[in-house]
Amino acid sequence: MSEELEKMADAIYDNQVPAAWAAKGFLSLKPLASWIDDCNARIDFLRRWITKGTPAVYWISGLFFPQAFLTGTLQNYARQHTIAVDKLSYDFVYRDDINHADITEKPASGCLSWGMYLEGCKWDYETHELAHSDPKKLFVDLPLLHLIPVAERAAPASGIYHCPVYKVLSRTGTLSTTGHSTNFVMWLELPASSSCAENEDLWIKAGVAAFLALRY
Repeated sequence: MSEELEKMADAIYDNQVPAAWAAKGFLSLKPLASWIDDCNARIDFLRRWITKGTPAVYWISGLFFPQAFLTGTLQNYARQHTIAVDKLSYDFVYRDDINHADITEKPASGCLSWGMYLEGCKWDYETHELAHSDPKKLFVDLPLLHLIPVAERAAPASGIYHCPVYKVLSRTGTLSTTGHSTNFVMWLELPASSSCAENEDLWIKAGVAAFLALRY
C-alpha cells in the first residue's frame, strides 16, 4: 500500500474527506458522509440541468464556481437587451412568500436561487428583513432570492446591510487564477431598516454573513 492510499484509508476510517479527493472536488468543511451526500446532490442537480434544460430555480450552493454563473447571467441579459455588461448589476428581491420547490416557471429576467444560510441574524418573515437571532439558533435559511440584472443601478443609500457571501464557514480564501476568491462569492444587499434602530455597524459587529454550505 502506498503512502497516498494509506492516508486515504485513514481519512475514510475517520469519516474525513481524503486530501486527494478534496484537492479535486468542491470546497467543503463537511465530514465524509455529508460530503458524499452533497456530492450526489450536486451531480443530480447538474444531470437534471443537462437532460431537462435550464431550471426554473437554481440551487446556487450546488455550483462549483458560482461566481461564473452570476457573471454568465449578467452576460445573457446583456446580449438579450444589447447592453454593455459592465453597466449591469443585480437588484436583490427576496421571495419569502414562496418555497423554491413550488417554483414551476422561469422568471422573465434574471434568475431565482436558493441554498444560502445566514449566520448571526435571522430573516423576519413579517417585516421582510433582518432581525436579531432567536436564542440557540446559529444558522437560518435565507429566503428564495431573485437576482434581477439592472442597467446603471443606484445602490440604496440606507436601510441595507451589505452582507458577504462565502462558500464555507471558514471565511478565508485565496485568489485563484481567474482573479476570484476561492471562498468569497459576492455581496448581498439585505434589507435591515425598521427591525433595528441601529445602523449597519450592528450587523458588522455581529459578524452577519451568508454561506452556501455548513459543516453538516
